[in-house]
Amino acid sequence: MDFVELEGGEGHLQHTGSLIVPALSMGNAGQLAVDLLISHGACKSGYLDEPHVLPCVGNDPFGPSANGDLAVALEVYEDAELNASIIQQRSPVIKQGTMMKFSKNLATWAAQEGVKEVIILSGLDSGKVQRSETNAMQLQYISTANEDGSDDRCEQLGWKRLHHYLPSSEAWQVLDHQAMSAEDSLYSEIPQSDDLYFPRQPFASLLACCKAQGLKVVCILCFCAEGDNVPDAFLIADGLHRLLCHEKKEPQGSGVTWKIPLSWTTVYGPPPDDTMFC
Repeated sequence: MDFVELEGGEGHLQHTGSLIVPALSMGNAGQLAVDLLISHGACKSGYLDEPHVLPCVGNDPFGPSANGDLAVALEVYEDAELNASIIQQRSPVIKQGTMMKFSKNLATWAAQEGVKEVIILSGLDSGKVQRSETNAMQLQYISTANEDGSDDRCEQLGWKRLHHYLPSSEAWQVLDHQAMSAEDSLYSEIPQSDDLYFPRQPFASLLACCKAQGLKVVCILCFCAEGDNVPDAFLIADGLHRLLCHEKKEPQGSGVTWKIPLSWTTVYGPPPDDTMFC
């Protein structure tokens, strides 16, 4: 993985306090949350050249007008206010089995850049858990602060640790072994089962590979379903902002007024033609 900075840059990340990464997941909730973070005031600093992610190209997704500035599959933005760098991923990995390779490349690059903590944003299928679990807390977390995945910072925000994270179980240990191995490994080594839904998700391989590089990690996880995932994006973005403000000992206030990205105006397509009702 190579970081290609925009003209005039120094070839490295400028803000290494946190690296915010979306994991491709249910409802694209993590990617939508990153859209909100970028629209709030982050500046594009470059893009990542990664062989395991499908190439894509499109118009400027943030505006205020679509002026022809191209957007690609993996872009890097800098947020001075949050002392964070932000990755936006707009296309999936090439095929099943390459997620671990991509995760290793990303974690290695983050460690080389001197990133202090990686924050992974992901949606989770609410259909995989009991309704009482999502009703109790839609936003949950996993952290490397303690071996069991708990973190006092997150608990103080009222979040609950994802109790499906069992680091001593076979599936999670296989994932950790894959992350530490120099050989390329496939997800197929983890048995197929609904009970193993969580360790087979993209956020899990990112978590394991960042741990293997000695990086601190927090996963912010939102239970949701496919459909209108805009509310889930706001929930994740608000949660991330609360976490970072808590770390900086800043007052959290009543929340952030997020700016809606230009690209969201066409999420559901154009409005119906009124003449059809005449």
